[in-house]
Amino acid sequence: MVDVGDKPSTRRIARAQGRIEMRARTLALIEEKGATKGDVLGVARIAGILAAKKTSDLIPLCHPIALTRVTLDFDARPADDAHECAAILCTAQAETTGPTGVEMEALTAVQIALLTVYDMCKAVDRGMVIGDVRLLEKCGGASGEYRAGSD
Repeated sequence: MVDVGDKPSTRRIARAQGRIEMRARTLALIEEKGATKGDVLGVARIAGILAAKKTSDLIPLCHPIALTRVTLDFDARPADDAHECAAILCTAQAETTGPTGVEMEALTAVQIALLTVYDMCKAVDRGMVIGDVRLLEKCGGASGEYRAGSD
């Protein structure tokens, strides 16, 4: 593990995003809260928050950090002429005040939330595809700010 003992505590924020593509009828089932296993996005939100809190248990060299805030938002995208598949975008934001960043926590939250959507809907749509998971932005710390596409 990298030694962060001498680094100053600063407010750190990271946002990550990913998507899961699915059939239009699967998205309709999720939006109508008609999935057999229950409220898909509600459960996925809780799973993402729990995953962010457990990131250091899952990724060997991540520091355990005290998160001050984790949020997950979902944006349903119906199929249209430009996109033949329906999709749900998941955006996670993780925050802390400490000596190390929260990028891995935000990315882990997105992945687990999307895996939860898959798990809860696989009985009706095994062809769902998870992808485009990436860091959107981070701020705080010595490395400064990062915004996707600003490289």
